[in-house]
Amino acid sequence: MTLQTEFPFTLPRGYLDAEGTLHREGVMRLATAYDEIAPMKDPRVQANPGYLVVILLARVVTRLGTLEVLNPKVIEGLFAGDLAFLQDLYRRINEDGHDRVAVACPHCQGEFEVEVGGRGR
Repeated sequence: MTLQTEFPFTLPRGYLDAEGTLHREGVMRLATAYDEIAPMKDPRVQANPGYLVVILLARVVTRLGTLEVLNPKVIEGLFAGDLAFLQDLYRRINEDGHDRVAVACPHCQGEFEVEVGGRGR
């Protein structure tokens, strides 16, 4: 069994860059202990603890569309729904080790798992 360390995702809305290009497909990697510790030294986090999520996501989102640079400014520019999506994905892959959730069919009551970060949305 191999450890999956990178998880592809598709943002619900997407990041709209300055040229008007919409970026939806991306990759998030598992966080390290340092990823969670390092932002605590950042003056923006010290001034506003709510900024922690911005710094943290900028560290672990390794690809978003065709963007060459991913930094806190990009994360700041996400729509609120996309930020919430990435926060949830971060929690799932780092706490549960995967990007799947258990669901039940409303018609047959069959239970199964679906990948919520996956492509094809």
